[in-house]
Amino acid sequence: MRDSRTGSGREPVPRARSGMIGSRYPRSGTEPVTARSPLKLRLLLASVFLPLFVAGTVLFAVWAAGADPGDSPGRGPLILLAVICGALALTAALDLGVVLRRLRRERGAED
Repeated sequence: MRDSRTGSGREPVPRARSGMIGSRYPRSGTEPVTARSPLKLRLLLASVFLPLFVAGTVLFAVWAAGADPGDSPGRGPLILLAVICGALALTAALDLGVVLRRLRRERGAED
């Protein structure tokens, strides 16, 4: 008998059941039965934009650190841009993790 905690021996989960809890809400309207999230597109977008937002965060943070009083743009807007890029990088990283977990789960690999 295989251990259920390691994930061995589990069947691949269809995309319709790949939600957080394991099942989706029942259909409530006219959405197609085969409607699915475009996971591969989300994977591509998160993979492209994660390094860009990380680079933007670093660039704006270094620029803000070297800004003198009276420089244009000032230190405040540069810090704000660094924080915004950091938040977007965090969002892209979380989405990348969710997409990879769902793709692994669909393929039947261990979690």
